[in-house]
Amino acid sequence: MAGAFETMTMSDGAEVSVYHAQPEGQRRGGVVLVQEIFGVTDHIREMAEEYAADEYEVLAPALFDREHPGFEAGYTGPDFARAVELAREIHPFDLSLKDVQTCVDSLQSKGPVFVVGYCYGGSVAWFAATRLHGVAAASSYYGSLVPGAADEVPKVPVILHFGQHDTGIPMEGVEKVIAADHPNATVYVYEAGHGFNSDRRKDFHEESCDLAKARTLELFRANGG
Repeated sequence: MAGAFETMTMSDGAEVSVYHAQPEGQRRGGVVLVQEIFGVTDHIREMAEEYAADEYEVLAPALFDREHPGFEAGYTGPDFARAVELAREIHPFDLSLKDVQTCVDSLQSKGPVFVVGYCYGGSVAWFAATRLHGVAAASSYYGSLVPGAADEVPKVPVILHFGQHDTGIPMEGVEKVIAADHPNATVYVYEAGHGFNSDRRKDFHEESCDLAKARTLELFRANGG
């Protein structure tokens, strides 16, 4: 991998690690890539490298660095329990949005900035589209907080990817997002479960993964990238 961790000063003065991958070839724009609850794992770093190969400069902030520096978890057992504890009980969600805003701000002078997020990061990506500034477009993968915030209005184009068989995000919640019918939001439902984008997870679904990535790149390129 060509990327590396750097330290960035966030809005509260905290020093947070950010994985930074430089674009290959002509730079199309910037991407803030937002982690799952498991941290900036090898999978997230690999995703950053993939977007860099697609000619984007990528920043992936380690959102839980204040509470658990260097946190990278597996998908089961105590690792999973700690990830849930950090995401749901210890780390303030609003602080994740502020850290993403800092990353967006750092990239904005060089061209359009996009946000893509997975799981926990999928929720962050939705709120980036509805609340943050300087975001050109966002791609949200299976964010569990999205259905409960379906009435928020996206300020920029956003696409949302959900799995038909995701037991953590029931289809009635997805249907609520669809029913909101926001002009800036497009909802895609795949024949897959939660985490279908990650080849490290049991619900990995290659066809859905490839299609969602193609749609994400299409979104970015239609909005200046």
